[in-house]
Amino acid sequence: MSQSSQPRPRLDVRGAVDLSSLGRPSTPPPGSPGGLPAPGAYVVDVDEASFADVVRRSSQHPVVVVLWASWSEVSATVAGQLAAMAQDDGGTWLLARVDAEANPQIAQAFGAQSVPTTVAVLGGQPVPLFQGAPAPDQIRGVLDQVLAAAQANGITGRVTAAQQPEGPAEPEEPPLPPLHQAAYDALERDDLPGARTAYEQALRENPRDAMARAGLAQVGLLERTAPLDARKAREDAAADPDDVDAALAVADLDVMGGAVQDAFDRLVDVVRRTSGADRDRVRERLVDLFEVVGTDDPRVVAARRALASALY
Repeated sequence: MSQSSQPRPRLDVRGAVDLSSLGRPSTPPPGSPGGLPAPGAYVVDVDEASFADVVRRSSQHPVVVVLWASWSEVSATVAGQLAAMAQDDGGTWLLARVDAEANPQIAQAFGAQSVPTTVAVLGGQPVPLFQGAPAPDQIRGVLDQVLAAAQANGITGRVTAAQQPEGPAEPEEPPLPPLHQAAYDALERDDLPGARTAYEQALRENPRDAMARAGLAQVGLLERTAPLDARKAREDAAADPDDVDAALAVADLDVMGGAVQDAFDRLVDVVRRTSGADRDRVRERLVDLFEVVGTDDPRVVAARRALASALY
């Protein structure tokens, strides 16, 4: 089968593969390679803790909020264009950049359905501007309208360095146990066998090592999905809903792509329709995917109940 183009999930600092971000790579810190440019005099990075302060300041000067995501090159481009315009305008408005995936409550508050989404805040009131990536001259025209509206409402202050909120300090991560660090390093090299060996050794030394168990399950998911032809697997599953191999493959692909609920629903349904060895295979895969997603995840808790009902 052909090599899948599915992106690998990011590596969690704890040593296991973290699929909580819908299988997308992590956000590089601003100012680092692959990340947004570092904040400037008129650009701040905002999270859910600091957002209220930025909204309060919209009574003094306009605030333009751009919701972006690390996996979207278009959103990074728009954020860069807005930052350049904020600099050009010399403090007449503040650009607040929000990582929509890391701060879902802000995205929900603005009703953002996609990234990039750009919204102005004037006097605490949101003013939708645009979604997607208009041409720079169109963006410039929209910003001019925002500034005119602010002027009409007496919002004529200027941004100063003292007004910019300081981002939260990053907590220092404790060192990983040696075998977990070995697994992490192997995953960084795309060495799945090496990561498997390290996690298996960690479990032999401590069978109750939940982090190693989760890491091993996640390595297994990467191993299974790497050779898959995603299109063929989905076509096979659609053509024959009783094809257990196809159902297992599509469930793996769904978890890798972030469609966790779809994967669980699919496999629970297959459990209901099968028996014997096939049922056992599907049940075991579900249990394995529960480890991948996280046993405390509400979707896992609900799926466990659904699985129990299907079995008994």
